[in-house]
Amino acid sequence: MGMAMTGVVHVPIYPTIGEDEYKYILQHAEVKLVIVGDQKLYEKINPIAVLLDNIEQVYTFEEVDGAKNYEEILTLGEQKKEQHSAELEKIKSSVQPEDLATLIYTSGTTGVPKGVMLTQKNLVSNFVAHSKMHHLGKDHHVISFLPLCHVYERSVNYHFQYKGMGIYYVGNLSQIVSAIKEIKPHMFNSVPRLLEKVYDGFVTKGKELTGIKKSLYFWALDLTQHFEYNKNYGPLLSLKIKLADKLIYSKWRAALGGNIVYVVSGGAALQPKIARVLGMSKMLNLEGYGLTETSPVIAVNNPASKEMKIGTVGAVLEGFEVKIADDGEILCKGPGVMKGYYKADDLTAEVIDNEGWFHTGDIGVFEDGKYLKITDRKKEIFKLSGGKYIAPQMIENKLKASNLIEQVMVIGANEKFASALISPNFPLLHDWCAEHKIHFENNKELIQKPEVIEKIQKEVQIINKTLGSHEQISRIRLVCAEWTPATGELSPTLKLRRNIVAAKYQHLIDDIYSVGKS
Repeated sequence: MGMAMTGVVHVPIYPTIGEDEYKYILQHAEVKLVIVGDQKLYEKINPIAVLLDNIEQVYTFEEVDGAKNYEEILTLGEQKKEQHSAELEKIKSSVQPEDLATLIYTSGTTGVPKGVMLTQKNLVSNFVAHSKMHHLGKDHHVISFLPLCHVYERSVNYHFQYKGMGIYYVGNLSQIVSAIKEIKPHMFNSVPRLLEKVYDGFVTKGKELTGIKKSLYFWALDLTQHFEYNKNYGPLLSLKIKLADKLIYSKWRAALGGNIVYVVSGGAALQPKIARVLGMSKMLNLEGYGLTETSPVIAVNNPASKEMKIGTVGAVLEGFEVKIADDGEILCKGPGVMKGYYKADDLTAEVIDNEGWFHTGDIGVFEDGKYLKITDRKKEIFKLSGGKYIAPQMIENKLKASNLIEQVMVIGANEKFASALISPNFPLLHDWCAEHKIHFENNKELIQKPEVIEKIQKEVQIINKTLGSHEQISRIRLVCAEWTPATGELSPTLKLRRNIVAAKYQHLIDDIYSVGKS
């Protein structure tokens, strides 16, 4: 906030990226001052900073021997406040809406990161618009656990501050459950992966029950699939929902603190069944969509205007115009569209056309003439050798609806058929193996068990029935590792890095498509 008020450009950087990427960003952005969290990060960054002429100082938030501390900046400010107050006010009043506020380097799935230039107006116009979605305010609490270097969490934090809501920051993901029980938040931001884990937790809880309790539990879970926003249920269904709420849904709310009104979801598509579970439990899911380049929200499900539809990212945000190009790409205009990519006019020209439309790279449609639905990434769509197109994200999202599939990548460019590399949900798969008395020493051995391969194949076959004949997954290969940002298969925002996955598992891809090749 201090930097924004004085016009200093803030460059947030993930703490998990590699040395080369740190060096590139710090040099490319011409960073003058670096502030890091703790000793571990200081030891990672300082050797790089020493080599760069543009960096003048490195400070730490925590006490680190031999390092300058952030408190020194505050102390200096206090000492100089009266002496320079007129000068400071002059600096603050000189900051204009069109001035650059932040440079956010997109993690990207290929190539070097691009520095997205967002202005003061970009950020303010966006968070003010999406703060109008709900009635919560100064009497309500939120917890924040997603990285603030990501524009999504940052923008919604501005929104929370703007509305006077109390924000409680969670240090790491392992603390979320205890934080929720302690804080009892009314709202929080999440990504689909974490909400999938919440759903898996509900399912696991049900499986631990026996007899009539277990039957009632899964009856209530099945009932959630009737949920739609703004829907009037008939008297019989309403009675069933009321009973299920008393017996089951109230316990789900209690598990998430008891006060949740809204759960915001973004970053990737959320499975509709999870939105329905949350909705029927009176914890409405506000799924939205946007990019770093759009500050970020372009569309969101909006309870204030009652413009909500499951399976979509909601109605277009106030201030934005959105249209679908002839090839299906989503184009938008509005005050949230970035100034451009830093030191890259050529890359800016590739995404913002002469008429000012920003080309998102996403493919989508409008449902009911109002609700935006994302169907895939333009660059990720590929063609089979027979000429049919495959939209992998759509198929992957359907496959991940299986509790036993954690991550998946659909492949088959220029091949006769589509296949999939699958990283199973190992905790649930271990439970399934225990139930079926299947013994294994490690995950490498586990994924080679015929019974396990057959079980996952059956899960895939269920999804295949919902796909067109050319979209169906003909062959699968299981991998024994979980895909994470730390191991490189996912970006820091949990998007699949297809080139890295393909390179890592090229031997499996070759094996899938070797049959019939000389």
